[in-house]
Amino acid sequence: MRDIPLTYLMNYILSPIAMNRENQTRISGFFLLSFSELSEQQQTVFWLFLSVYLVTMVGNLLILIAIGLDAHLHTPMYFFLANLSFVDLCISSVTIPKTLVNHILQSKYISYIECMTQIYFFITFTNMDGFLLGVMAYDRYVAICRPLHYTTIMCPRLCIILVMVSWVITHLHALLHTLLMVQLSFCADNTIPHFFCDPYPILKLSCSDTYLNDLMVFTVGGMVFMTPFMCITISYVYIFSKVLKIPSTQGIKKALSTCGSHLSVVSLFYGAIMGIYLRPSSSYSVQDMAATVIFTVVTPMLNPFIYSLRNRDIKAALKEIKRELFKDFKITKF
Repeated sequence: MRDIPLTYLMNYILSPIAMNRENQTRISGFFLLSFSELSEQQQTVFWLFLSVYLVTMVGNLLILIAIGLDAHLHTPMYFFLANLSFVDLCISSVTIPKTLVNHILQSKYISYIECMTQIYFFITFTNMDGFLLGVMAYDRYVAICRPLHYTTIMCPRLCIILVMVSWVITHLHALLHTLLMVQLSFCADNTIPHFFCDPYPILKLSCSDTYLNDLMVFTVGGMVFMTPFMCITISYVYIFSKVLKIPSTQGIKKALSTCGSHLSVVSLFYGAIMGIYLRPSSSYSVQDMAATVIFTVVTPMLNPFIYSLRNRDIKAALKEIKRELFKDFKITKF
């Protein structure tokens, strides 16, 4: 029997594996679908997104400047609010600029690395938003239910620890899902029915088994999502039980006024996010894109207005900033 060359034998054994890898190559990028294929509507969406993004930037930056410059606002509640404004800036900057740039360049393409980076920071900042809302609910609980011990409990050290732990958890959670995502293979279809790289529609495009990804979403993702939500729920159960025991109507109004802004933001944020992500990725539909806009675009824009319009301290700080900016400008009458 004639000897068979080793190289020929190895090629014969590995050829099926090589062919299979060619069928499941890692694509270089994705294509993001806009809200409408009609050029007129795309133009409207572009200007709408640009306007919302600019308002979001200005509004949240004003909140950060007001809290930073006014010594009266250097309290736990406004420390958490400043972090929330920073996160809202980041959420908008993760999703909207790429959409605007693609429209200007008449392109729908996003590279694979850009997409995975967008997924990482989208998960990080979205979850951080929820954790900050949970921490702020706990702060309101201590302020209303244990007012005499507020300064002792909500000391600067605890505030910093709560925020730092939240950042660590959200980054680790985002890293887990991103690492699982990069293990997936994508075949022919690389068109995402969204305006950014949302993890759920991308999972639908994979020709790999996404069972582990879905499992992590429902276990780890569910825990990360439900932890701040349960903190908010429990805090407000105690708050409302305490408020109902206040004898005067004026006292009830004063107690609830400190929670009104926070409850508005919580309702807007969790109301939009619950119906989208607490279900398998296979059930994600194109219609969910509109609901995603609420907590990725609308909520970051509205948060500064909700807190400033219902908060006398923020309004006073903003008026002081305006006074300082225009004090050197004198109006002369002719």
